[in-house]
Amino acid sequence: MKKFKYINTKKLLITIIAFFCSLVFLLPFIWMLSTSFKIEADVFKYPIQWIPDTWNAVNNYNEVWFGDYPFYLYYWNSIKVAVLTTVTSVIVSALAAYGFSKVRFPAGNWLFFIVLATYMVPPQASLVPQFLMFRSFGLFDSHLGLILLGSFSVLGTFMLRQFFMGIQTDLIDAAKIDGAGHWTIFWKIAVPVVKPAIATYGILRFIWTWNDYQNPLIFLRTDELYTIQLAMQKFTTINGEFYSLMMAAAVSAILPLLIVFIIGQKQVIEGIALGGVKG
Repeated sequence: MKKFKYINTKKLLITIIAFFCSLVFLLPFIWMLSTSFKIEADVFKYPIQWIPDTWNAVNNYNEVWFGDYPFYLYYWNSIKVAVLTTVTSVIVSALAAYGFSKVRFPAGNWLFFIVLATYMVPPQASLVPQFLMFRSFGLFDSHLGLILLGSFSVLGTFMLRQFFMGIQTDLIDAAKIDGAGHWTIFWKIAVPVVKPAIATYGILRFIWTWNDYQNPLIFLRTDELYTIQLAMQKFTTINGEFYSLMMAAAVSAILPLLIVFIIGQKQVIEGIALGGVKG
């Protein structure tokens, strides 16, 4: 009985500590959200007014979304690039991961080692060759160029390969005996087994693409093609003295990431659990 109480007390203490730690991490976001609803004169009031006396949310968000630099256009650009990049990258990485893990061919391990070695090269080292190549192919200053840049991921291939390797070989052999080809095995057997891992990588790929600043900065020149990250930088340059507007823009920029994570958090947890018991 005493041991039972001790366990409950310990769990309660851990829960309280975790709650306060999470609150510390959430405070900047809460302040940002609160500031986006305020008039400029109330932004730096002390003590902090978490709930504004005067609400100015309509004007702030209207200026962000439909002002001189309309976020609805940049939102559409970012959603198009992020979604298409994520879908393409997931398909390419999953196929490559299955090929490296379940298809036997000469020098397969060496080829995977060479692919993995390219991950050691800093992305900045390949910017100039990529820039010259994309310009010569007519992909410079286009969304297609950005999509292709993020569609081939060594990290995604390596990550998914580890999960595909956890699929029992006997299951693959039994499918081959029944006459199934590699495409059938991949689509009907392998993908359902590692679905949580694929979903996890898809969420990560979407977040990385949405937050990408470097590639749009280098490969885009036309304002109408800007993604949300470039729009944020431009908006901040113009409205740097208006913190309420900048916070409204920041809240708008991270909102899709919160939605994607809330929708996909179950798959992320399942993917982590799958990785923990894979071996």
